[in-house]
Amino acid sequence: MNTLRTAMLLAAMTALFMGVGFLIGGTGGMMIAFLIAAATNLFSYWNADKMVLSMNRAVEVDEKNAPEYYAIVQALAEQAGLPMPRTYLIDNPQPNAFATGRNPQNAAVAASTGLLQRLTHEEVAAVMAHELAHVQHRDTLTMTIVATFAGAISMLGNFAFFLGGNRDNNSPFGFVGVLAAMIVAPFAAMIVQMAVSRTREYEADRRGAEICGHPLWLASALDKIARGAERIPNPDAERNPAMAHLFIINPLHGERMDSLFSTHPSTENRIAALQAMAQRMDGGVSRSPQRQSPVPPQADEPQSAGPWGKPAAPEPSAEPKSNPWGRNPTGPKGPWS
Repeated sequence: MNTLRTAMLLAAMTALFMGVGFLIGGTGGMMIAFLIAAATNLFSYWNADKMVLSMNRAVEVDEKNAPEYYAIVQALAEQAGLPMPRTYLIDNPQPNAFATGRNPQNAAVAASTGLLQRLTHEEVAAVMAHELAHVQHRDTLTMTIVATFAGAISMLGNFAFFLGGNRDNNSPFGFVGVLAAMIVAPFAAMIVQMAVSRTREYEADRRGAEICGHPLWLASALDKIARGAERIPNPDAERNPAMAHLFIINPLHGERMDSLFSTHPSTENRIAALQAMAQRMDGGVSRSPQRQSPVPPQADEPQSAGPWGKPAAPEPSAEPKSNPWGRNPTGPKGPWS
């Protein structure tokens, strides 16, 4: 079913791309747009994840330079029955995260340094469970392709701007067609992004809560991320707004309404859905008695702020202790040393 939806989406985006090309340059413009769309399809399938990671300046990490973060993702992937995805960190103070990749075998998850600094260990686990839910649902290919196409369609709209004053262009509608392309292209791409992202976030929230075993962890994380995104800008996302729907919370400013014009559902609505899910689980409706959370709960201890919540009591060992970043202070240094 997901394969069919992805194929339908590709067809719709290709048709939109060709329509914009026709508005700009007539039949010739439509054919050029078709060739560009075909190339974009191939590129998106094989390379869009690399492009998205590069645009966000993500750096791959492993158990040596980010052991705690890596261990969280590893435990959650095992819990979800998924292959271990490539794990990335983004040097950005805004708390946020996303997943990308064409299938679970080639998936990647990325978290910002702001997420690790501002959320507890449990909340980080819930966020990464949400991202793994996108991987499991195969949303990552669809959402990454949409991001690539939206950027390309917006580029066509900008191209139409430069053709606006050229009387020799081949548009059958003349300047009106070029003007329509300038307005319609980015708007249509935005609508497709919204439709794709909004319907998937609620499902990823639900499945992510099942993977980590605690819906309220994710509810708390969403609240902190939303408040952080309001105050802290994300310059990379602002430069590439077509990627906004990939993140767990919209990284752009002024995008908070739960309406047709929002790339994400309202955070308040998502939190309410998770709270209702927690109530059902507490009532024995959804919780499996054999289920074990990848991160042990700390119900009797107050939840503390900081990268990994309340630290565990020290155990006698000759091995050096990791700091809040999860690095071994005397071992190999990672990108955030």
